[in-house]
Amino acid sequence: MQHRIYLDHNATAPLHLAALEAMQAALVELHGNPSSIHRDGQRARAAVEEARREVARALGASLTEVVFTSGASEANNLAVQTLHRALPPGRAIAASVVEHPSVLAPLRALEAQGRRVVWLDVDPLGRLPAPDALAARFAHEDVGAASLMLANNEIGACYDLAALAGALSGQGVWLHTDATQAIGRIPVSFGALGVHLLSLSGHKLGGPKGVGALIADPALTLAPLLLGGHQERGRRGGTENVPAIVGLGAAARVAIPEALAAAPHLAARRDRLWAGIQAAGLDACRQGDPAACLPNTLSVRFGGVDGETLLMNLDLAGISVSAGAACSAGSLEPSHVVLALGVPPEQARGAVRFSLGPRTTDAEIDATLDRLPAVVARSRIAS
Repeated sequence: MQHRIYLDHNATAPLHLAALEAMQAALVELHGNPSSIHRDGQRARAAVEEARREVARALGASLTEVVFTSGASEANNLAVQTLHRALPPGRAIAASVVEHPSVLAPLRALEAQGRRVVWLDVDPLGRLPAPDALAARFAHEDVGAASLMLANNEIGACYDLAALAGALSGQGVWLHTDATQAIGRIPVSFGALGVHLLSLSGHKLGGPKGVGALIADPALTLAPLLLGGHQERGRRGGTENVPAIVGLGAAARVAIPEALAAAPHLAARRDRLWAGIQAAGLDACRQGDPAACLPNTLSVRFGGVDGETLLMNLDLAGISVSAGAACSAGSLEPSHVVLALGVPPEQARGAVRFSLGPRTTDAEIDATLDRLPAVVARSRIAS
């Protein structure tokens, strides 16, 4: 049987063994409701709080700043609603046009209801304007809050939110960052970034699906999406998913340091993959800024190829990759991120994303390069 090669870690990372073992123990041993006052409930509560401690420690936050959610999409929606509630009607919220759909959609909904939104374009490499230029624009357009991702999930572009926070000092702008793709790939510290809200997802960093967190500065009052319970200090109603939260805590403790240690090796393998694609003469264009890119992410546009056809043929060849955000799979429209780079729609459809993980090997990169020319050729014939 052909060895399958998994190069889709930005869509979801394999569950780390430490997270699996922690979740198995929680499923067997922690059956109490963490809101119950009896001993079984308090054991579950202690496990949730230990996981909160691990997440806080890994991301340079305090215990009270960590709010568990069902994932980054919920965390992003909670963040956007919180920014909206924090501002008077006349002030604007800013966001880049390459944000994740879970930021774009709630902002567009608010815009339809009358909230002014300032949309920030990127250049052909996916870069935002310099922090000082953004700060000047925010002042000119009366921007009171902004949601800007720390790293883009499709092209791997990294953004200097710490520099922007410094440039905005004194302007009274609330900052949210979706750090989902950055955590475990570049160092991330909530305190050092200078933002007020930070979203993360468990399954992107070796934890389970269905759990995430919003880290929130206590100076900013959250606007709960789920009402009716006092859980998470009244910030997110509903009984906590104890096994998933425990798994997230274990991933924060073990998987994040392991992934950060592997980052230089990931960058070398990513560059090895790109060099091989270039050497094969596949009429390929790299997307994003190589100088400020996640170490594991390579976005490539192949000329004359439909991305969906290429993905299917790669899958048949035993290679798992994505065309863009996993939550947009099945859409016939080209990626909004690639279009934002100024790429024509007919060319944008030829984009695919290779995203590596700590256990990706040189042999797997070489095997991908061996299979890729025939796959691209077959995809061009079929397109």
